[in-house]
Amino acid sequence: MRQCLTSDLGGYYTSTAPSDRDQFGTNGDFVTSPEISQIFGELVGVWFVAEWIAQGRKTEGVYLMEMGPGRGTLMDDMLRTVRNFPEMAKAIEAVYLVEASPRLREAQHKLLCGENPLIQNNIGHESTSRHSTDVKIVWAEDLRLVPKDANKTPFVVAHEFFDALPIHVFQSTAPSAQEAQTPDTIQTPTGPIQTQRKPKPKQNQWRELLVSPKPPHRLKEGEPEFELSMSRAPTAHAMYLPEISPRYKALKDIDGATIEVSPESQSYVRDLAIRLGGSKPPSTAAQPTVAPIAGRNVSSGSKEQPVLKPKPSGAALIIDYGQASTIPANSLRGIRAHTRVSPFDSPGIVDVSADVDFLALAESAINSSPGVEVHGPLDQARFLTAMGIEERAAQLVKRAVDKERGGSTGQDKAQLTEMVKRIESGW
Repeated sequence: MRQCLTSDLGGYYTSTAPSDRDQFGTNGDFVTSPEISQIFGELVGVWFVAEWIAQGRKTEGVYLMEMGPGRGTLMDDMLRTVRNFPEMAKAIEAVYLVEASPRLREAQHKLLCGENPLIQNNIGHESTSRHSTDVKIVWAEDLRLVPKDANKTPFVVAHEFFDALPIHVFQSTAPSAQEAQTPDTIQTPTGPIQTQRKPKPKQNQWRELLVSPKPPHRLKEGEPEFELSMSRAPTAHAMYLPEISPRYKALKDIDGATIEVSPESQSYVRDLAIRLGGSKPPSTAAQPTVAPIAGRNVSSGSKEQPVLKPKPSGAALIIDYGQASTIPANSLRGIRAHTRVSPFDSPGIVDVSADVDFLALAESAINSSPGVEVHGPLDQARFLTAMGIEERAAQLVKRAVDKERGGSTGQDKAQLTEMVKRIESGW
């Protein structure tokens, strides 16, 4: 998924090849909620304003951040909404956009900053918002590049971001099936090798489903060249990832049970949770003494600096596809021209996504920071209704009708009528 979507060699979002292709909109592959109506972004902006008010109306150290901003439409509607609340607008010192695509970054800059210049900085690029000369718009290719500060209050939105992050697929396999798949002899380029028969496992094992090329004798014209095939033995990921949560472990003894796990999604949520609630306090338990191993010393890498927030602050809103309480299975899909296709069809040209495991994200957030609370998941309709989508739609309809009757719009009547119908239908 990472290679198909964000590879610099021709990823769906990051290809540098000249093209007039647009992934978004009716002429592209899919339409997102912010592109349908301004109401969506306005209500998300109001939600963050409400959170800011509930947390005491901080007057400094506030920043907005969006993960995977697309064209920038959602953030543009949010900033226009926040502008109606001068105290919060004044408290916002920066807007961070986590974006890996240079082409989309250009589109976001044009929409959010207008003619203000785009310059490079130490984490990526920055410019000035067209909504306020006091607000910087900062781009970073990865969340880890955005500075963590215990004294800052982040308000983060991720709309249809997590469904594009890579997943691992595992299937529980019974011992008998495992035994049958273990050959006594394997063929190698230098000849056959006798394998050492291992003791038959007493319980199910997780096997990983890996992307592999189809054998030539099964490859038909017009079909994708790749498919999912089960590993012959547990991979390193299969021995670790399905064991990190009781939800996964509970399915291990069910033959054929399939789960999808996204460690990258959980890593992103961990980062966000620490920004909001601070790091876990250092353990005071005595660490076991490990005898040094003779040989070359290998660095263990730099340790993560803890974020010790005096008080939890900020909020994150994750809006995506997925079931509320079940573990995703068999959800990997491709989208092209608003049609569901094989995820292995035309790599780099087809959008690839998978359902989000919201409970896994909640579990990761709670385990990562003592200062976070998790609410939800709930369906988008309930959220938008509670935020006032019907009232806002009625307001826009009335405004459009009044302008049409007054003849002050300068637009064709048919266009206004179509806009009113679209708003009345829900968007």
